[in-house]
Amino acid sequence: MGGKEAKMAAIGLIRRIVEGCGSLDNIAAEVQAFGAQHVLMVTDKGVYNLGLTKGAETALQTAGIELCIESDVPPEPTQAQVQAIFDKAAGFKADLVLAIGGGSAMDTAKLIALMLQNDLTVQDLLDGKRPQSRKVPLIMVPTTAGTGSEATPNAIVLVPEQNLKIGIVSDLMVCDTAILDAKLTQGLPPAITANTGIDALCHLMECYISKKHNPLSDAFCLRGISLIARSLRRAYTDGNDLVARADMLLASCFGGIAIAGSSTVGIHALSYPLGGRYHIPHGLSNAILMPYIMEENAPCCIERYGDIAQAMGLATSGKSPEEVAQMLVSELYAFNRDLHIHCDLKAKGITLEVVDELVTAAAKVTRLLNNNPKDLSHEDMKRIYCRLIADNA
Repeated sequence: MGGKEAKMAAIGLIRRIVEGCGSLDNIAAEVQAFGAQHVLMVTDKGVYNLGLTKGAETALQTAGIELCIESDVPPEPTQAQVQAIFDKAAGFKADLVLAIGGGSAMDTAKLIALMLQNDLTVQDLLDGKRPQSRKVPLIMVPTTAGTGSEATPNAIVLVPEQNLKIGIVSDLMVCDTAILDAKLTQGLPPAITANTGIDALCHLMECYISKKHNPLSDAFCLRGISLIARSLRRAYTDGNDLVARADMLLASCFGGIAIAGSSTVGIHALSYPLGGRYHIPHGLSNAILMPYIMEENAPCCIERYGDIAQAMGLATSGKSPEEVAQMLVSELYAFNRDLHIHCDLKAKGITLEVVDELVTAAAKVTRLLNNNPKDLSHEDMKRIYCRLIADNA
């Protein structure tokens, strides 16, 4: 598996993927390919304290590359937190940004890379301002298999004043190189494996049924879905199964590529208020919503559900399209059961009394809802939230 590479020149798509166990060992050569001598490494305390950045640090320093490490990225960072990290790092004069971590670290790194040498703030980006170019190269190294942030043009920030997570989107945030090293996900706890893995599955399925789907995104979606179907339960059961871990990293990256060409839809739209208002982790909020919204959308994209079911290896022969769609929905509920995905919503303060607030917040996420195959009314969303609360009490 070592050393496999792919290159894509299209704007909005990741430029280079290096995949294989131990591929991070070659980070110095990857950095030197850009002629960089001053690297800003963006990570989080969990990844840093586990020593997952140590090999890269040693390799870069041995190669004579100056390194500045920002390891304070919090989970689900706010606008102010991202700005503070940027302000702290801006004086280093980085000529390359390297992210090693999960979605929050990678999203923060994207925003920093976009703002460097462009005289922009996070608020400017939230207000819709975009630079003409990104001035520094960007290398992404995911340590979880879920967000696919290494391949997307999106960065999510929490805006507390609105109790909402907001996506900042620009093709300039698609990284130059992604390094997919399964060793970095080895031994990831089962709960994180489950939540991030289902997040990746959501990306792939949502992009496949999105109104913006296209032949390119379709190809990545179906391949990624097949990888997850064969490997997520294995990775959950055995954290040291590097073959399954490699499958999940690749599937996650394919999900990110699909997002770059298509769009997530209702699952993510209804998920944002759960994270923004009640601080449920992104992967978990997507996972608990997934089967309900896929069930709601089924009548509007029956044929596409058949494609997904086949990619997952379900026994569809002789079944009607409606039966296959129901089989797929049942499998999604089974995924959550098998991976023990559950959230005590009542303990988070989410009860029937706040459903109207959730619906109002979700309805604002028109960037995603407009691409959902079914036009979700306020009543549809209210019914979904009510079912979710009843089943996760």
